[in-house]
Amino acid sequence: MRKITGLQIVCFSTIFAIVLALAGGGSWWLLRDLPLGRFSGVAIVAVAVLAFYLLSLLAYRLFLAVMPLQLGTLAPGSRAEFAAQVNILFYLMVFNSLVRTHFVPVPLMRLVYLALGARLGRDSYSAGALLDPPLTFIGDRCIVGHDAVVFTHVIEGDRFELHTVRIGHDVTIGAHAVVMPDVEIGDGAIVSVGAVVTKGSRIGPGEIWGGVPARRLSQRPPPKPPIP
Repeated sequence: MRKITGLQIVCFSTIFAIVLALAGGGSWWLLRDLPLGRFSGVAIVAVAVLAFYLLSLLAYRLFLAVMPLQLGTLAPGSRAEFAAQVNILFYLMVFNSLVRTHFVPVPLMRLVYLALGARLGRDSYSAGALLDPPLTFIGDRCIVGHDAVVFTHVIEGDRFELHTVRIGHDVTIGAHAVVMPDVEIGDGAIVSVGAVVTKGSRIGPGEIWGGVPARRLSQRPPPKPPIP
């Protein structure tokens, strides 16, 4: 993994400090007249935590608007690398606690992923972890199973790349499965429980893949035509 530079840390820390100050100060100002009692402190902390995450999401999206993530190999010292490294800091320091938690209900996690930039179609949900939402594209009526992981970054020694993951409609990703960068999954496909879909794999419509590494196991029958 490439070293995160001091300038990248300063950039993230500045954004983090501003968000923290706004969340804490704003919560105190909003609730400063709350009568002192058994739950007043709890209320202030709860509002501050909620404000912190909402402001962090806003700051993150503004950062990506100014410095969008770029696909491909990231040259050392480049603007693209800078954006990707600060993006990593956002996840390590702020959003990992949301993405990896099991306390946030799955329907609410859909809203979190959408706020982070994921493209999720209608009635699509993830009970697993989408580690790179801005580069993850999921169609309608899909499910990412419990503790499955979908990620789009390649970090191998000094090699640093960003790709996309594109998942079609009516796709099932089984629990504990892993979907690696630059993977495309066609409509109606199934990735079995615990499968590891390696980088660059192409899963066709209706195919069922499983194993480590994942390979094609079978083909789902075409859907029956509607009864007239």
